[in-house]
Amino acid sequence: MTVHQHAQATGGRAENRRTWWTWTKRLLTLAFFAAVAYLLFTQARTIEWDEVMTAIRRRPASDMLPALAFAAASYLLYSCFDLFGRHITGHRLSVPKVMTVNFVSYAFNLNMGALVGGVAFRYRLYSRFGLDTATTTRVVAMSMLTNWLGYLVLAGLAFWWAPPSPPPEWKLDMAGLQILGAALFAAAIAYLLLCAFSRRRVWTVRGHEIELPSLRLALLQLAMSCANWLLIAAAVHILLGQKIDFPTVLGVLLVAAVAGVITHVPAGLGVLETVFVVLLSHQLPRSELLAGLLAYRAIYYLLPLAIATVVYLVLEVRARKKQNR
Repeated sequence: MTVHQHAQATGGRAENRRTWWTWTKRLLTLAFFAAVAYLLFTQARTIEWDEVMTAIRRRPASDMLPALAFAAASYLLYSCFDLFGRHITGHRLSVPKVMTVNFVSYAFNLNMGALVGGVAFRYRLYSRFGLDTATTTRVVAMSMLTNWLGYLVLAGLAFWWAPPSPPPEWKLDMAGLQILGAALFAAAIAYLLLCAFSRRRVWTVRGHEIELPSLRLALLQLAMSCANWLLIAAAVHILLGQKIDFPTVLGVLLVAAVAGVITHVPAGLGVLETVFVVLLSHQLPRSELLAGLLAYRAIYYLLPLAIATVVYLVLEVRARKKQNR
């Protein structure tokens, strides 16, 4: 074989590999969109739309508008969580892009679970913007840590000092909830102490590196996360007609969040309502509780999901056009 023939053969094999990889990516993309469409369809089927609309119509504007404002403030605040990862990793994606990815992934995370929304959408969108997998992993880890840091403190204090009575089917009684609260609060304090005094700034968890932020940054994480959970509780409090005191609503919301994680139900469907009804039906009629919670789902879950779906599709179309140039 001459040099020219060898070059032709090598070039042909390279071209075949490129063609194979191109079609593989297209099929994977198609499969991904099919999975997303299926998840959206199945999610929509689980919602009793008539009840949602009835609950929304039942709520006076004086309740809905403040709840919408609290929900919007919560999403805006949560959309900043990935900026901690941007600061730690030093990647150069713009702040608006990072916040957009954060918003989309959060909306899908709430409705479809952390694996699909919080993780899969982040990896896909960040890869579209040119971020490598290792950097994305560090960003995701820092964002999740920020979210749960505030939860550890608020739930720790609420469960420790004034625990609500858990649902009867829970294996965890009130004493167990107090122990859990103390452990959660201790975990948050331990993280802050590590950030303040640890000489080892990089820790490896399951093969992934996590860099400890400074104490100042960790306190900012804590403040923003606590504020986000308080905003969510404020929206629920408003939609329940402010007939139950705010600390009680916050405590029950935190219990429901734990229940949702334990049961691994996407969007906590039924879990949130069950916990609120079991713990608060003696303070507010069941019908009023469910009406408020359905309105909350519409405002905090479904409306952002609809917006995030449109934003996601726009991002995908733009990315595809950019690739085809």
